[in-house]
Amino acid sequence: MERNRQGGFALLIVLWTLVGLSLLVSTVIATADTELRAVRALRLSAQMQETANGAVWQAIFHARDRSTARWALDGRAYVTQMDGMTTTTRLRSEAGLVNPNTAPRPLLAALLEACGATAGQAASIAANMVEWRSSAQGDVAAMRARYLAAGLTYRPPQGAFQTMDEIGLVLGMNPTLLRALTPHLSVTQPNDPDSGLADPTVRQALRKAGDATPPPSRDENRPTSFQADITVQDGQGGRATRRAIILLTPGAHLGAALADTVHVMQWQSGD
Repeated sequence: MERNRQGGFALLIVLWTLVGLSLLVSTVIATADTELRAVRALRLSAQMQETANGAVWQAIFHARDRSTARWALDGRAYVTQMDGMTTTTRLRSEAGLVNPNTAPRPLLAALLEACGATAGQAASIAANMVEWRSSAQGDVAAMRARYLAAGLTYRPPQGAFQTMDEIGLVLGMNPTLLRALTPHLSVTQPNDPDSGLADPTVRQALRKAGDATPPPSRDENRPTSFQADITVQDGQGGRATRRAIILLTPGAHLGAALADTVHVMQWQSGD
């Protein structure tokens, strides 16, 4: 009887050991599966990011093409598929936008007014924008005093605007007006705005400014800038985006393409 009892206990111990080992093995397998899925997700994410980066350069290649296969700079979608990923590219010319670094003061004032500023407010802010970007040495002390009187601890750097956010620092500018103004501006657009490619707000400002802005040149060899918007999707909810502003300075003709100098002025990533 004692021997049977000991055998029963031994069997229970073996059974509990097997159960424990089974649980341990199941846990290890589940953990390994989770980690494997995480590794696959990271690899897929990295692949999408690299695909998005490559799509920017693909966009530049197609924008430089001078053949009939050239991608238009009008916002239409160009869709490509590779390795299970779908890439959508939209190119938009900046030729219709106003460059705050080169636009004359009457055009800036007219654009500000078209974006909701009063005539007096528009004239004042336009003058302050010209003062901000101007390299000419004016009355620095008076300039600083006006900004200090408005509660601002800085003064105009007397250099070109680098970003839209910097325009928000100009004396008299406010967030609401800046939001309305931003879609019509580009700090990289190298030419006078082309009224044929401008949006209704810029066209209104151009009409109001009258002769302040000369007609744009139609020389195809002049520098141009455009915006590239890239979206990459993997079909499983994964997504990566890029937005780049590209400035092209044409060079010598090489067959159907030009030996352009390419400057990527801005590069924004997202996912």
